[in-house]
Amino acid sequence: MNGRIVPIPYFSADYTLNKQDILNNVRVVLSHTTHPGNIGAAARAMKTMGLENLYLINPQRFPDRQADAMATNAMDVLQKAIVCSSLDEALQGSVLVAGMSARARDISQEVLTPHAAMPLMVQQATQQPVALLFGTEMSGLTNDELTRCHFMVRIPTNPLYTSLNLAAAVQLVCYELRLATEQEEYIPPDLNPASAEQVGRFFQHLEETLVEIDFLRTQQSTKLMQKLRRLYARARLEQEEINILRGILTATIEYNTHRKDTIQHKKTSNEKT
Repeated sequence: MNGRIVPIPYFSADYTLNKQDILNNVRVVLSHTTHPGNIGAAARAMKTMGLENLYLINPQRFPDRQADAMATNAMDVLQKAIVCSSLDEALQGSVLVAGMSARARDISQEVLTPHAAMPLMVQQATQQPVALLFGTEMSGLTNDELTRCHFMVRIPTNPLYTSLNLAAAVQLVCYELRLATEQEEYIPPDLNPASAEQVGRFFQHLEETLVEIDFLRTQQSTKLMQKLRRLYARARLEQEEINILRGILTATIEYNTHRKDTIQHKKTSNEKT
């Protein structure tokens, strides 16, 4: 678990857990799902565990009769599903994102089991929206999508055959999530993390600043920004911290502009003399 402390349920006189409110703060996000039947089956898996918020990023076919057929009595979840054109849109408002990955990745990111990860999601969902992000059936999440996650979640499977159907993975993770809510009392989060869009604006500001000061080169920009995203994801920045960092970035650009103006002024003065 890489040293992360999983919250432990405890009894308190002034903090009462409302299970359904917590579940309502959790969204399941399916990215670029290719088979509509998997969307319907995922909706059914969600409803059995009490989850209702389904977000779909550019599904290949939706709405679709096959999705309806597989959803059976979870048509209400399908009908309320929100279709998004981008990951940014799907994660809007979320402060904690867990990315599901069935295979080892060549990136340095914290990897937890569902049993270890879901108490963290529940803890944050007592106050703010969180997201469970699932990739496409054939290849899972892209590396770019994983950089938007605070940690990865991997379901322990037979090492000789790790393949899980998308809906089965949704079922297992949602089961562990519901299990994590089966407490009378729970420790409230000690952080008030910034939302996904606030973090996104910070990274746009950061990239623009690094380009402006000639630190970021085109050939290295993608990998470097992915590493920076992972670094800050581990920190789980709060809004006040983002404001501080963006203030530093603004001051950096202003100083760099002043430095360039000074150099240009000296160059012009030398040319005149």
